[in-house]
Amino acid sequence: MTAILDIIRDFRTAQGEVFRIEGTQDGPYAAVDPRRMRIEAAAGASGRIVVVHTAPDMSSLEIVAAEDARLEITEVFLAEAFAEVAVKQSARSLCRLTAVQLTSANASYTIDLDGRDAENMLGGVFLAGGEEHCVVKLRTNHNVPDCRSNSYIKGVAGGSARGEFCGLVYVAPDAQQQNRNILLSETAHIATQPQLEIYADDVKCSHGATVGQMDSEAVLYMRQRGLSEAQARRLQIEGFVGDVVVRCGIEPLCGAIMEAVRAKMEKL
Repeated sequence: MTAILDIIRDFRTAQGEVFRIEGTQDGPYAAVDPRRMRIEAAAGASGRIVVVHTAPDMSSLEIVAAEDARLEITEVFLAEAFAEVAVKQSARSLCRLTAVQLTSANASYTIDLDGRDAENMLGGVFLAGGEEHCVVKLRTNHNVPDCRSNSYIKGVAGGSARGEFCGLVYVAPDAQQQNRNILLSETAHIATQPQLEIYADDVKCSHGATVGQMDSEAVLYMRQRGLSEAQARRLQIEGFVGDVVVRCGIEPLCGAIMEAVRAKMEKL
């Protein structure tokens, strides 16, 4: 966990309740434990912001992307925070969200695509162990035609932990929603509820959800090549989680998050 905080100390600080991005941002910005914050990207602007939760607080984050804006938002939960994130996108804007819960947390995302050719991509992952409880809620609203969204949520639960995912895509031309989960014990539980509400013609969308155990054949394959069962299980989970983590696009931060994932795996 400390490695993640060490990495973001080198980032510029996103300060104030309103943080505005003009033009092309030189490097990533970081916001630690924001109680209430609005991120505004001007028309044609681009930037990367990392939001880290280190305290069990309430958090409200609003993200507004003007026409042709490009935003990459990475949200990391190191403490049991309750976070509400609202995203509003104008025409031809792109917003890529990566959310990682490394402990109990409750995150709610509402995405409004308000302009033609707006695109949103959300990748999320949670790791829950012991008595932890991770919740991810997502609502994506395609309010105009010719928008695209893709949400990809993965969960891992061990011990007596619980995980929940509830996702709704409204209207949704060219939308995809996927939820994949792995249970590491008989007492762990993950509930998933992907939903579609379509009230328009000429719509292309898909969704899927799975909850299962680890791939026993893959574990056996790795054990036949000299790995212990624990090593094989850990490698499989690292690959499962890493597929989402690498989407944040900030190499030092991705490495630090994967270190935290490995440390967490030792406790699951």
